[in-house]
Amino acid sequence: MTDVIEKFLRYIAVDTQSSEESETFPSTEKQKNLARMLYDELCEMGAADVYFNERDCFVYAKIPAADGGESARRLGFIAHMDTSPEASGSGVKARFVENYDGGDILLNAEKNITLSPAQFPELAAYRGKTLIVTDGTTLLGADDKAGVAEIMAAAQRLLTSGLPHGEICIAFTPDEEIGGGIDKFDIEHFGADAAYTIDGGGLGELEFENFNAASAHITITGLNVHTGEAKGKMINAAQLAAEYEMLLPAAEKPEHTEGYEGFFHLLSISGDTSRAELKYLIRDHDRAKFESRKELMRRTADLLNAKYGKGRVQIEISDTYYNMREKIEPQNMFLIENAAECMKELGVQPKIQPIRGGTDGANLSFRGLPCPNLFTGGHNYHGVYEYVCAESMELAAELIVKLACKG
Repeated sequence: MTDVIEKFLRYIAVDTQSSEESETFPSTEKQKNLARMLYDELCEMGAADVYFNERDCFVYAKIPAADGGESARRLGFIAHMDTSPEASGSGVKARFVENYDGGDILLNAEKNITLSPAQFPELAAYRGKTLIVTDGTTLLGADDKAGVAEIMAAAQRLLTSGLPHGEICIAFTPDEEIGGGIDKFDIEHFGADAAYTIDGGGLGELEFENFNAASAHITITGLNVHTGEAKGKMINAAQLAAEYEMLLPAAEKPEHTEGYEGFFHLLSISGDTSRAELKYLIRDHDRAKFESRKELMRRTADLLNAKYGKGRVQIEISDTYYNMREKIEPQNMFLIENAAECMKELGVQPKIQPIRGGTDGANLSFRGLPCPNLFTGGHNYHGVYEYVCAESMELAAELIVKLACKG
């Protein structure tokens, strides 16, 4: 068992699930259990400036420059410690599927849960490899403990290899899965000139584009009167909510889009005759199209207000994050070029593709720290079908070492 796999198995044994319902930061205290473990390991391996911000649950450390690398660019690597609230991260029972034959993998006989290439065709690429899977009752935790393990293994190798490299900055963060966890990240203390998040998916993924994102909250006020006297008087808020949704483009929903195609996603709808609420996600890679989507939602509210009376439909839209391509492409494409070159040296074909979601790197890029995203080797995040390829994890750790030496 390699060092990166050994670390990964220890880390996934620690439940670090974050919580969307919590009003604290971090959202769950149990994330600090892994943070303390990482702090202790970094100290033991001889990393420098190891610091655990216990209040906010951030771990920072540095690998000192070696063999004349003091003047080189300071490169950083970041991963998050929490796992998704969408599936349990407690009592993870990982299992190795060695020399995978390309067929179905029975995760849980009692519950009849099977990981099948018929449903997840990307499994075909891993024939002959070693996969780490769940028992079908929890997520695995590769998102993002695979990234944590890969950074930790790379740090240990850099400290003992004697390879020349500049100063390397390391950080582990909380609450990425629920958004906002990176807001308290101390870029100045971190100390890097540029960085990578190690939080991607399958082998070779290299990402520097993500969605522009906003959320919309729509409140509809109806007029409720007795149904026997309702003609010409009643305004049914629940019915207006359904009408609002029907006015948006039917094909521009997550289930009908891919690649660079944006969407409107109805997160929830609730209410009655008197009052109704809708919550949406708005996403698009193109900033102009993103702004047009927000405007369409406002115009839809205006249309219903003109039809049913001023003020019936109130809409609040708030931006969440932006496409980091705006910050990477002008002056920081060397990060993408270097990563692609190092992947090829390892025999990995780079897969440069847009993220159909967000990343901590987007937030950091707009705060002045350019930060694209690299693969971890995992698939099917946030659910019981999650798995990771052991060989991909080893290559991810080697990629971090190569990038550190390249600067």
